[in-house]
Amino acid sequence: MLTTLKTSYTDTRAADLAWALGREPLPALAVLDLELAGAKLQLRLLGASHQVLLEEEERSCSETVACMPGSSTPLPLGVSKRIGGWEYEFAARVEKLNHGSFAGRAQELLALVADHPNGLAGTFPGSPHAFTAMLAQRHEGQVRWRTWHAYPQEGQLVVTRTQIGVRMSASL
Repeated sequence: MLTTLKTSYTDTRAADLAWALGREPLPALAVLDLELAGAKLQLRLLGASHQVLLEEEERSCSETVACMPGSSTPLPLGVSKRIGGWEYEFAARVEKLNHGSFAGRAQELLALVADHPNGLAGTFPGSPHAFTAMLAQRHEGQVRWRTWHAYPQEGQLVVTRTQIGVRMSASL
């Protein structure tokens, strides 16, 4: 699903993004509710940011990547945590692209997400390349999602990858 977000572009610097687990739902500009083999997943676009809410088997997880006033947790390159009986893994990177490459990458990503049944993307007024996009899937018992936060004025694309699921115990 592709939508034009009816707001000004507020998170204007990739360096201002922060990461948090366990936040309450924040006001969303666009929402996509998904059911992935028993897992309820809500993809939420928050300005140039995202929030994902996951519920499965009476467990829940909330991931937020946004400009959060007062947050002391900048966007990490990687996180691995245990949340209840789940293993949670998060990774982020920043791609620096020149203007021409940025435009092409933006079009490619928006096309990928726009027609995907588990995809949500929002573009911002004023720039066709200012967007946030999200894509989710269920694979081998894991719920996974990827996000792209575009900052055309900086030529930066923040890419995140998350997977969460039950830890498999090793046989001895």
